[in-house]
Amino acid sequence: MAQYVAIIEDADPDAVSLWFPDLPGCISGGDDVEEALENAPEALAFYAQELTEDGRQLPPPRTLAELEADPAVADDLRNHTAVLIEWPPLADPE
Repeated sequence: MAQYVAIIEDADPDAVSLWFPDLPGCISGGDDVEEALENAPEALAFYAQELTEDGRQLPPPRTLAELEADPAVADDLRNHTAVLIEWPPLADPE
C-alpha cells in the first residue's frame, strides 16, 4: 500500500488545507485538521479517477527524505505539518 506525503496548512483560523507535493492540484480541506484528514482519501480518489480517465496512473509517492531534498517542497515541509495518507485507503470495518 502506498503512502503519499501531504502537507497541512492551517494559516486561516476558519479552515485547514492539505495538499500533496507529488500530486499537483490534488488538495483537501476542512474546518479543522481532523476534517481535512478525513477528506484527503476522497481527494486522492477523485485525482486518481481523473488521471485514469486521461489514460494515466498516479505517480509513485516519494519518501519524506526525497521530498526534503526537493527545493520546491523543502520550505513547506519545514514550515508546516507533514502527514502520510494511505492509498488506496483502508476499508472501514463494519
